[in-house]
Amino acid sequence: MNKSNIFLIGPMGAGKTTVGKRLAEARGLEFIDSDTEIEERTGVDIPLIFEKEGESGFRKRERLVIADLTQRSGIVLATGGGAVLDADSRQWLSARGFVVYLHASVDQQQHRTSRNDNRPLLQNVPDRREVLQRLFEDRDPLYREIADLVISTDGRNARQLAREIEDHIDRPATAV
Repeated sequence: MNKSNIFLIGPMGAGKTTVGKRLAEARGLEFIDSDTEIEERTGVDIPLIFEKEGESGFRKRERLVIADLTQRSGIVLATGGGAVLDADSRQWLSARGFVVYLHASVDQQQHRTSRNDNRPLLQNVPDRREVLQRLFEDRDPLYREIADLVISTDGRNARQLAREIEDHIDRPATAV
């Protein structure tokens, strides 16, 4: 496994970008956000991609970006919440780096996404909590399937989380 790469997975609002930036800085690695990368490559924002191509069109683009980015070395990659929906993406993430699942409760996700209208899956829905709950139930098993480390983000700041991830990675492996 390429331990020089750290891949952050988890739901929207878990703090992947914020924690990822801190972690990359602390370890001297390049930080990449897959959603930002998609926007840079297409020249448009993600809500527009969803509007024009639907979720399936976005997921195809996301799959290509994950395939490309996971082949790099020395990166901290914050993935989109749905990146794990694609079986190939899960395999690439698992095989090409250390995968950290930033687990956030539905309450925490709702709080952290409440003032953000840039999340297509939460736009124009009558009950955001219901959508977040359904996404959590669908995706949590997929996050856990490939995670090398699961960390709860509820009530914790990015500095604490980055430090805990680093401590885990730097901990010497114990002999069996």
